[in-house]
Amino acid sequence: MTSDTFVLDPTAPSVPEAKGTPWRLDALQGKVVGFIDNAKPNFDHLAAALAAVLVSRHGVARVVTTRKRAASVAADRDALDQLARECDLVISGSGD
Repeated sequence: MTSDTFVLDPTAPSVPEAKGTPWRLDALQGKVVGFIDNAKPNFDHLAAALAAVLVSRHGVARVVTTRKRAASVAADRDALDQLARECDLVISGSGD
């Protein structure tokens, strides 16, 4: 008996290398860090714990958080613009 076997590879395709030098912060001291809460369960807890570490151990000046309406929708353009104006670094997260 012959059967077909399908193997699915869940890895993402490689991304071509960007040209130029990648941008990075030299330090977190005095910076403003933003979080985009994607509305998945428990991300708010993860972000709060990470924010506390960033402030207490790395000298982050302030943490700003904005929450999406749902994980399946894009972040609000006004919220993204506000984060871009206020933050030195933005982390978009997941939970569950």
